[in-house]
Amino acid sequence: MQRPHRTATGSTPDEVRCGRTSGLTNGELRERRQVAGILTAIGAVLTGAAVALSALPGSAHLVGQLPDLAARPAAAAAAEIDPQAPPPRRITVERIGVDIDLVNLGLDRAGELQVPEDAAVPGWYRGGAAPGDRGPAVLVGHVDSFEGPGIFFRLRELVPGDRVTVTRIDGSVVTFEVYGAETVDKDAFPTDRVYGATDGAELRLLTCGGAFDREARSYTDNVVVYARQV
Repeated sequence: MQRPHRTATGSTPDEVRCGRTSGLTNGELRERRQVAGILTAIGAVLTGAAVALSALPGSAHLVGQLPDLAARPAAAAAAEIDPQAPPPRRITVERIGVDIDLVNLGLDRAGELQVPEDAAVPGWYRGGAAPGDRGPAVLVGHVDSFEGPGIFFRLRELVPGDRVTVTRIDGSVVTFEVYGAETVDKDAFPTDRVYGATDGAELRLLTCGGAFDREARSYTDNVVVYARQV
């Protein structure tokens, strides 16, 4: 994994590392608590508690559009963040059955994005933009755990036009519309697309995907959903 790109105001990690606990058996979902990484990246859920995840979408899977790469690089964008919006409290994504409070996430000692301790709870990277601020606000969730699906397992089902609603701590609500999604190899994580500057308020939802590497106990890919405020 590449080291994070540090800036005066924060960091943009390069991928989300997802893993599972030992003792994986056929038909069971496993996932490690130390699914670290994101901000150059960042894991999700299913429909039943006993389904193997060896066939999640592979690398280079694209739906809809991607952010304009003419935007300023992620490192420069992070330095320009001037938070104005209240922090987020809750996320609702009707299509995939998500309606739950968020936790706050920072960076660990290695400079990697923390992940929620509970696979059923998503988190917001507080070192970046808040939903409603200009720039990409980053939310991350697990794909699965040893107990079954994680909160963002069905993230890959989102398509352009789907809505994501974020309720903030002051009670205000901001709505985003999905315009694109991709599944990419972690070694090719699109840092600038995920963290690069944007003209308006945008949202990034991240989790793990692809095949599960049993030896490394980690998924090979990251799933990234792109949305903008409406």
